[in-house]
Amino acid sequence: MAAGATIHHFAITLSDADRSVYTALELRVARHPSESAEFLLTRVLAYCLEYTAGLAFSKGLSDPDEPALWVRDLTGALQAWIEVGLPDAERLHRATKACARVVVYAHRDPVQWWTRLAGGKIHRMDRLTVHTMDRNLLAALAARLDRRMAFDLSVAESTLYLTLGEDTLTGVIETLTPGP
Repeated sequence: MAAGATIHHFAITLSDADRSVYTALELRVARHPSESAEFLLTRVLAYCLEYTAGLAFSKGLSDPDEPALWVRDLTGALQAWIEVGLPDAERLHRATKACARVVVYAHRDPVQWWTRLAGGKIHRMDRLTVHTMDRNLLAALAARLDRRMAFDLSVAESTLYLTLGEDTLTGVIETLTPGP
């Protein structure tokens, strides 16, 4: 019998000075058995960093045709396609055809991935933005991962300050924008 998803509960106080977003989030996030802790936490942090009206987790790993997160307007039209990980060029090609804004949050080193992307066809590369997550921050947070977590997340000048109990973890988000 295959293992089922594990549900994680996150209570997050978000203060994003870069985007003027200040809110409290209560998230229930399913972790697929094949999903690493770093991947799960990147999805959660991407949700915080992209927080806006219409943002939702998709079916994710259960449906390979959907991104990790997406933003839809009130009519249901797709406004943003948000991937986690290092998707292939074909997937990004499909995403940039479907949506005007495509964002990738990489939780691993993207150097080899960039090389592979260069050889692939992507419809509108100018619609793609890539954020690389600080791997030390993810590793430190993964070491503290629990099924119920509460933390404060402050964002200022692309630096994350995550306060978990008495500890504050910091990390920088690097943004890469590929040329046409």
